[in-house]
Amino acid sequence: MNPLLLHADLWDDYALIDSGNGEKLERFGPYFFSRPEPQAFWSKKLSPKVWKNVSGKFLTSSSADNDDVTGKWSLDADLPNKWELKFDHIKFFATPTPFRHLGFFPDQSPHWLWAANKIKHLNQLAINNAPPKILNLFGYSGLASLHAAYNGASVTHVDASKKAINFAFENRNLSSLQHLPIKFITDDAIKFVQREVRRNNKYDGVILDPPKYGRGPNGEKWELFKDLPSLLKLIPQVLSTNPIFIILNSYAIRSSYLSLHHALKEVMQNFPGQVYSGELSIKEKQSNPRQISTAIFARWEGQ
Repeated sequence: MNPLLLHADLWDDYALIDSGNGEKLERFGPYFFSRPEPQAFWSKKLSPKVWKNVSGKFLTSSSADNDDVTGKWSLDADLPNKWELKFDHIKFFATPTPFRHLGFFPDQSPHWLWAANKIKHLNQLAINNAPPKILNLFGYSGLASLHAAYNGASVTHVDASKKAINFAFENRNLSSLQHLPIKFITDDAIKFVQREVRRNNKYDGVILDPPKYGRGPNGEKWELFKDLPSLLKLIPQVLSTNPIFIILNSYAIRSSYLSLHHALKEVMQNFPGQVYSGELSIKEKQSNPRQISTAIFARWEGQ
């Protein structure tokens, strides 16, 4: 069980420029931003002048050793509220959010590409003469859903936040993908899956990117370490006879990829396949680049 270390590549509209001293300098389209990065123990390579020439800086209001760092943005007055980016035929908006990210997670692109290959392979087999059905729980701004649908899947996109669902709609419309089979649903993830079990609805693949904490549309509480085991036990009940993949991702960096690996392996023990796990990362765009681990994951691949 050797861990995989995947890093975001094939990007034109995103780059990690430099990192160090607890910060990272990134480019999102034409704009540069500096954000906290507690894992960057090393020194910065680029000059202070480069680091100061940014369109936005996230100012923390809690200690740097806390993975729930809070704070606020200091943004240039001429920075637009949102701007267009692109990855592999998918267009979407970037915008600074109160949660210190910019409305999407570029490090997840290896998952999108891997899922797309599985979807296209199943379509080539044309076993059911129907597109693979993918369930994307905690779908947020929709990039994983859009990418999967663009590559031939029928997607059910679920998120508890109406704001996130509206963001996903905007990204879909920007990409002119209104014709693709994507259902956008505002719901609590566990309650939705429980209903799908009762309806006997089945999926060929599942994507899960649960937050550490969250709220459902009716005030339901989500706590990763408490609720994820319950959700995972439901997943096999909504899988088709021969599912192709499950992607489980987590930004709760105080846990380990091993915890996701063994949890996913346990719930998928009755399906022929293999679990792989490791970390997602971003890599600097310069000589002798450093890598920053951003998330842990486990992926199940059907035979």
